[in-house]
Amino acid sequence: MNVSEQLLEILKNEHVKHIFGVAGDALNPLVSALADQDEIKWVKMKHEGNASYAAFAQGELGENLGVCASTVGPGALHLVNGLYNAKKERSPVLAITGQVPTEHIGTDYHQEVDLEKVFDDICEYQAIIRSPKEAPHIILRAIRIAINKKCVCRVELPADIAQMEAEDSAFTHPVFRSDSTVSPSKQQLDGAVNLINNAKKVGILAGAGCRNAKDEVVEFAKLLKAPITHTVRASDVFDHSTENVVGLTGLIGNPSGYKGVMECDLLLMLGTDFPYDKYLPETTKTIQVDIRPENIGNRTPVTLGIHGDVKHVVSYLREDCTPKEDSSWVNGLNKEFASWLKENCESSDAEGDLKILHPQILAREISDVASDDAVVVVDTGTSAIWASNFMNFHSDRRMIGSFNHGSMAVGLPAAIGAQLQYPGREVWALIGDGAFNMTLHDFSTAVEYNLPIKLVVLRNNELGFVKIEMEEAGLAPNYDALAVKNFDFAEFANLVGGEGITVNSVEDVIPAIEKAKKSKKPFIISANVTEGELSMPSHVNVGMAKNFALSKFKEVIKAAKGDKRNWENIKEEVKSFLDKEF
Repeated sequence: MNVSEQLLEILKNEHVKHIFGVAGDALNPLVSALADQDEIKWVKMKHEGNASYAAFAQGELGENLGVCASTVGPGALHLVNGLYNAKKERSPVLAITGQVPTEHIGTDYHQEVDLEKVFDDICEYQAIIRSPKEAPHIILRAIRIAINKKCVCRVELPADIAQMEAEDSAFTHPVFRSDSTVSPSKQQLDGAVNLINNAKKVGILAGAGCRNAKDEVVEFAKLLKAPITHTVRASDVFDHSTENVVGLTGLIGNPSGYKGVMECDLLLMLGTDFPYDKYLPETTKTIQVDIRPENIGNRTPVTLGIHGDVKHVVSYLREDCTPKEDSSWVNGLNKEFASWLKENCESSDAEGDLKILHPQILAREISDVASDDAVVVVDTGTSAIWASNFMNFHSDRRMIGSFNHGSMAVGLPAAIGAQLQYPGREVWALIGDGAFNMTLHDFSTAVEYNLPIKLVVLRNNELGFVKIEMEEAGLAPNYDALAVKNFDFAEFANLVGGEGITVNSVEDVIPAIEKAKKSKKPFIISANVTEGELSMPSHVNVGMAKNFALSKFKEVIKAAKGDKRNWENIKEEVKSFLDKEF
């Protein structure tokens, strides 16, 4: 057994099922060893960046870690973006990278890169193998840290050591997986009880750290007559139909969610490091509960910080807090949220009176027909707006994406990773055309592995979210920079062995989605949606309104001077608005 085969045996013992990567020189001994067994499948991606996104999806969705691999310097560098995404989403991932032979390390050898420096900000730990004897010790340490800290770790395997005879095999053993609960002091918990009992209006901002505590948080909210505002990552924890949920706050939120955070006299931040401090109160008393103490007080002044597991903390507080009697505030927000959902439903109904193909129609109809345990990958950009506002992630549905790192191009590769992780579940991806152009080459990978992923590409021929960012900054959009030149995605899908259909009108939407749902092949719905769709944040302040008006004024001036592209955008936005209003 050589060192590469020993690494593979350790991964087998930890029940790893897939390694995503691109083969090459230093990695060849590992790839060769993979051919002699059946437990772990080598998934050959077209690009290493897509491999790391696929591994992220498996780490995010499963109870184990995702694994990706690349050869020396150039291949390893391609892993960076997907691994940063895994780091920011706290998804356990192991990256295996090759390295030049040890005798050449430090000599500026062909393809040599100082990978330890490159990955220093990404990885919690790097197992840099310099001898066969140390290999099993540090490989197991890397896996143990990745799993228990929910982070990214890396194994570096030089080309010469990869083929050396393995040593110290007797040391290999099952990786320890902690199931301990972090419990704060009774003094901290009693301090929280005192603050809650003395508050009149308690608001809850709940994050992904509540994933294993949904029932406890909901019951606690009912006890306190408290609205639950949630983060985007928690959309599949606190779905639209959950009691006391009033929606999102932030840039892609809604008014009732914003008010649930800003109008309370005591805010409970549970399992979230919500980054948008402009959507957090500055003077409101705040209790923050987090498993990571470094997050407490990170975004807003905190009255009381509690380092602990949300489920444990909330269970204690529920027993000791006095029930609130006045439900008028939460009832009012619930009614406002219900009204907002109704308006969304009417503005996205494919069977209604809409004449223009709005992007949210696709999101809404997918939500209506997807299975109760569907996995939905949401790419970065306006896709996240339509998914979070027009889809309901009820039952056992999951939503994943690049919500903290905010990187485009997660949709297709993460869908591949998700489908391999759960071959029996529906996997949908909502992707903008800009993001899809970055990764579409790996659609043929989905075909090769017979993965019935369902991709909905919102084709508006521009970087829509970037346009919104320019408008919010008071700038006139530069349409030369924003333009996305597309080709026929549906025809591309058919060409490489999948299936595809183009949607040009509202009447085409439901038949296309039903066809995708029934398909046993990778499927692309190429939807030619309007570029004039506007999206408003949960709260518009004076500065935002001023900048938006300034941007539109600049567009009008350009249009008046003969800029046809600005004139076309103005017309599309007016038509889109009127189509939903009348």
